[in-house]
Amino acid sequence: MSQSRITSYDELIRVRMAMSFPLRWVNSYLLQGEDGWTIVDPGPRSAENEAAWDAALGELNIRPQEIASIVLTHHHPDHYGLAGWLQQRSGAQVWMSKAASEAAWRNWGRIPDEAGASGFVGDSLALYRLHGMPDDRMAQLPEHLAGFRAQVEPQPEITVIEARLPIRFGGRLWQPIETGGHADGHLSFYEEKTGLILCGDAVLPRISPNISYTPGGDEHPLRSYLDGLRKLGELRVSQAFPGHRDPFGKFEDRTRQLLDHHEERLERMLKLLHGEPQTAYGICMAVFGDSLGIHQLRFALSETIAHLVELEDRGQAKRFGQEEIRFGLI
Repeated sequence: MSQSRITSYDELIRVRMAMSFPLRWVNSYLLQGEDGWTIVDPGPRSAENEAAWDAALGELNIRPQEIASIVLTHHHPDHYGLAGWLQQRSGAQVWMSKAASEAAWRNWGRIPDEAGASGFVGDSLALYRLHGMPDDRMAQLPEHLAGFRAQVEPQPEITVIEARLPIRFGGRLWQPIETGGHADGHLSFYEEKTGLILCGDAVLPRISPNISYTPGGDEHPLRSYLDGLRKLGELRVSQAFPGHRDPFGKFEDRTRQLLDHHEERLERMLKLLHGEPQTAYGICMAVFGDSLGIHQLRFALSETIAHLVELEDRGQAKRFGQEEIRFGLI
């Protein structure tokens, strides 16, 4: 483990875990409390990250048995993945919201049938086909999507965090704040006394969190995300510790920037709907370009669908068709 992966702040310790391009690493946080250490978002499972945690705990003189709890902001593999592995080594409780635990089961818990027609992979293929993804790109999806399971095994046993009840970990009393859009049941943790917030992927300092329409998930993800941003923007935050990139201040300003970003994207997509109705894939190509790899294309198409659904919710667009969905103006 390179020393540069570990950064100590007054409030906590950050350990960076490797993940796929383009983000390359995710922030895990260590906080010491009365009953032991808490890890927030341990990162995706890989041999590299297992070795990284062994090295980090060794450098910090922390025995696995001293890990009392593992707290998860949401169910995505880059945050959730190593929770089960660390739980087996430490005996720690793993905490997340009820909605996030249900999303984890929906994505990583169900076993697909022999034809792959059920479960995360089959449901995702059906969604992207419905919204116009062409066959050559569809053919790349099964292997790509199936690869996530190795990043989240073994599955942890979950203890549910009640969003309205404070939770104590790392020697601090945190208010869990549930927001949607990026992931169902996403939790940020806010300490009112100091203004600190562990915000996961709800608010990121230099990039816009992906807002995805996903099979079986929130039917109105962008609406949920915008509502969540407004709620988070009302907090008096002194320092934000995000899931990606570096800790940052001016949290309220950043929430406003993200709100403006999505309004601008909605306006752009609305203009693209003039003329004949179009598939979400066609709009996606116009907005994001046609050179994306399959990983980024999946995110881009899911985000495009989320924005088109929001335009529909606002009474500015309408969907047509059943076997292939197209969107057009009212």
